[in-house]
Order: sequence, then structure tokens, then C-alpha cells
Amino acid sequence: MFLPFFAELRQAGVPVSLREYLAFLDGMAAGLVTYEIEGFYYLARTAMVKDERHLDRFDRAFAAAFKGLEAITPDQVIEAIDLPADWLKKLIERTLTPEEKAQVEALGGFDKLMETLKKRLEEQKGRHQGGNKWVGTAGTSPFGAYGYNPEGVRIGQSESRHQRAVKVWDKRDFRNLDDTVELGTRNIKVALKRLRRWAREGAAEELDLPGTIRATAEHGWLDVKTRPERHNAVKVLLFLDVGGSMDAHVKVVEELFSAARAEFKHLEYYYFHNCLYEGLWRDNRRRWDRQTPTWEVLRTYGSDYKAIFVGDASMSPYEIAHPGGANEHWNAEAGEVWLHRVRSQWPAHVWLNPLPERYWPYTQSVGMIGRIFENRMFPLTLDGITRAVKALG
Repeated sequence: MFLPFFAELRQAGVPVSLREYLAFLDGMAAGLVTYEIEGFYYLARTAMVKDERHLDRFDRAFAAAFKGLEAITPDQVIEAIDLPADWLKKLIERTLTPEEKAQVEALGGFDKLMETLKKRLEEQKGRHQGGNKWVGTAGTSPFGAYGYNPEGVRIGQSESRHQRAVKVWDKRDFRNLDDTVELGTRNIKVALKRLRRWAREGAAEELDLPGTIRATAEHGWLDVKTRPERHNAVKVLLFLDVGGSMDAHVKVVEELFSAARAEFKHLEYYYFHNCLYEGLWRDNRRRWDRQTPTWEVLRTYGSDYKAIFVGDASMSPYEIAHPGGANEHWNAEAGEVWLHRVRSQWPAHVWLNPLPERYWPYTQSVGMIGRIFENRMFPLTLDGITRAVKALG
């Protein structure tokens, strides 16, 4: 039953052998995975991929072979399982057809949206559900959670569902990226090596073998020569977008983070959310009470640093272009103002985007960031990193 999958792998250029395919079948027969698609994916990848360079090809072949598997609806399996309590809670969410969604009109602009929200909060006296006006749940109101509106303010919802909110008014917890991740970082390290700039620094610490041979030949006796040890002199500032839509890209960003920590002696990093504003932080657990003012970062690191921004650039356009458009707090200056400042301070800069490049034209904010960075946005792939390193050099 998995022969079409095997054929897809070979057609995609994954050099999987018959022996490896049989090992995969043995794992399935032994019951290593049952009905868990994620476990099935990792078993297949472990058994049939020998080289990290083929991981992207494997992912494409897997998606083609099992397209639609994740689309099986709960109605098709509801009789076979017991619904957990949290699933039952989701039943209060209202599901609208595309025709119904098309009938829901936006209020018309960020300022109008915030003004209306303020009035609603003053007028509303209690909890509301399923309507189109008050702050509540499971409705078409622009304010609340677990409903639908093409342009609204999300309040009291754990994650994005339609990615249409222009502002999120919740305080959320983000976790720090793991800089000890090793899986998949080897090729990224190879790509980053091209950015390194070697220089002789410090006291004479290592043997200068060519100099020793030359001096011994000239003088007729052993004349040992030493020289300062070479160090990587390049300086890198890494700005990492965390939380929200970036949760889907944690693995690849952690791999980049680990590779950068291993390759660059002079590396500084800061976190931000969606767009750059007046504050940055080093620890996501303390991002509200221990922020570093962005002005301080601009004054601390000289223009010889190379600035690398990592983020999917997927957000409400208001977060980039409008004061007060930021998620979770009120920003006095628009995000694009801060982006222009950092570009001016660090002329060598790029933006790495983990979102596949083919999807960029469908998100307005990606195009806005790309224009601000004057087309110095690159995909977070090995080829994209290679191009970004060339642009930084």
C-alpha cells in the first residue's frame, strides 16, 4: 500500500533504496506507529533519508503522497473515538460558509475600529456570545474570540484561527529558542561559514609552521616561529521574531540559531514580536519586565555589525505602518520607523523569512517588509541563507 509513496520519493530525487523501504515496512509491521501522522512521518523520514540535503525533497514527496490525510473531518471518525472535553468546548465556535463570511463587512480602518471598541466596552454590561456587535465569543463581531470578522481585534483567544485580526489584545507567553539544537544545523553552518572574516588577534599563541621552516632553512638551526591565533572577527546581530505565527517555524529557526551560536564568536541576539518597536528582550520569560530599549541597542552596537532579522513578516499591515498598531501594547511610533532606523545604523542587513517564498505575494505585510528592506529579504532555506550571506558580505 506504500508503493506509491516509494515511487514519489524516487521521483522527487530522494535516493531511497529497496532495503531502506523494506526497513520502513518492518517498522510499520512492528507497530512503531499506529494512527499518529506525525509519528508516521518521522518513522518514514528516519528510515529512508540518509542525507540532510534531501529533507526538503522528502517533505515534498510526503505531502504529495498523502495529500488530504490531514483533512479527515471529525464527522468521519466521531463514532470511533470519545471526544475530549477541550474538543467539546470548541463546539461553541461558530462555523460560517464562504458566502456568510463574504457578507461580514469590516468597520473601515484602524482608527474607526479602536474608537468603536472603546465605545462597546463602555456600553457592554455582561458576557455575550454569538452576536455581531458586542465583545464576546463565537460571533461576527469585530471584537472577541472564536468567531469570524475580516478586520477585528482579537481578545481572549489562545491562538490565531483565520489570521485576520488587526490587533491582538492579550498577553501571551513565548518560550526562548533552543540554541543547543544540533539536528539539521550542519548544512546551515556550512552556508554561514562564508560570512566569517578571519583576523590575527592577541599574543603569539600558535606555531607558524611555514615561518619556522623558512627561518630554520635560512639560519641553519631550528628557529621556532609563532604567530597570533586566528579568530573569526565578524560581528553579528540576530533579531528573532517569536510567538504567534512563528510557532510553526520554531524548528528551523532553532537550527539557524544553533548554527549561528557555533559559527560566530561575536554574536548578540534579541527577540521581538512581529515587527520592531521601542523595546527588545533577551529572555521571553521576562519580556514584559526586563526589556532593553531599542534606542540603547542602536547606540551600543557599531555600524560594523551585520544585522540579520528572522521572521515570517506575517502580521496586520497596521502593525508596520500605524502608531498603536502593535499587538499586546500601544506603540507610539510605527514599526516601519524603527525598521528604517536599524537599517540606517547597520548598512549590512538582511531579513530571513521561514515562510516559503511562493506564499509571499499572498500576504500584504510580507511585501511591505520586503520593500522597506529594499528586496533584501531571503527565504530561510540553504539557498536563501547563501544568498543572504553574499548580500551581507
